Amino acid sequence: MTLKEFFKGDKFAQMIGAELLEMEEGYAKARMLVTPQHLNGAGQCQGGALFTLADLAFAAAVNSHGNVTVAISSNITFVSNVAEGYVYAEAHEVVNHHKVPYCEVRVTSEDGTLLAILNASAYRKKTAIDKL
Repeated sequence: MTLKEFFKGDKFAQMIGAELLEMEEGYAKARMLVTPQHLNGAGQCQGGALFTLADLAFAAAVNSHGNVTVAISSNITFVSNVAEGYVYAEAHEVVNHHKVPYCEVRVTSEDGTLLAILNASAYRKKTAIDKL
């Protein structure tokens, strides 16, 4: 199984319209079009939707080395809001540790406004993605 095939199995991300645009070793970029279904009671994109987008980019970045890698801790800080348009999540693996990698994800709007920052660590298993 390729990394691209692996992420086709992320049904929740697909359901909210999140898609991976780029995947390189230790890096990933994802996007999502904010629609009325993403809005909370205040008319802004629901935080859970932004978290899911950031989590998808994080997962792609840390799994890019070929082994199944799962989140063990994540923290998101929301700094602005958005009600429409595309939002982007860009993940950079800050520490490529063989067992516990660490990643930072910045979520931005179409015009580049910073919406949220996710910091997360993961556990890298021995299981190779191409063996699934």
